[in-house]
Amino acid sequence: QVQLVESGGGSVQAGGSLRLSCGAYGYTSSYFYMGWFRQAPGKEREGVASIDDNATTGYADSVKGRFTVSRDNAKNTLYLQMDSLKPEDTAMYYCAADFFSWGRAQVPPKSYFRYWGQGTQVTVSS
Repeated sequence: QVQLVESGGGSVQAGGSLRLSCGAYGYTSSYFYMGWFRQAPGKEREGVASIDDNATTGYADSVKGRFTVSRDNAKNTLYLQMDSLKPEDTAMYYCAADFFSWGRAQVPPKSYFRYWGQGTQVTVSS
């Protein structure tokens, strides 16, 4: 059973940076696609960034140029470096993963992912 554990959330002022991490446990297969989603109160969960095991990435337009997704396959860990944070980035951030091949420079729909972490809160104050 795949388990995902996020860490690294917190509170920061606008313009600041945070780095999220997501450890993945319990899988050995290839084509392990990983991504970050976020959900603000009263809003739907939306894709933020994603990456396959060949390092092909996808980003939401709202975070392009500010966020960087990466992964360390040897450590089974996914990262999200968030720079130039804005108050509208405030949300619960979730790590997601599943076994599929995507091959496109965009974040897959959340329905593609069966495995989810518990979430980590990011709060950006103005």
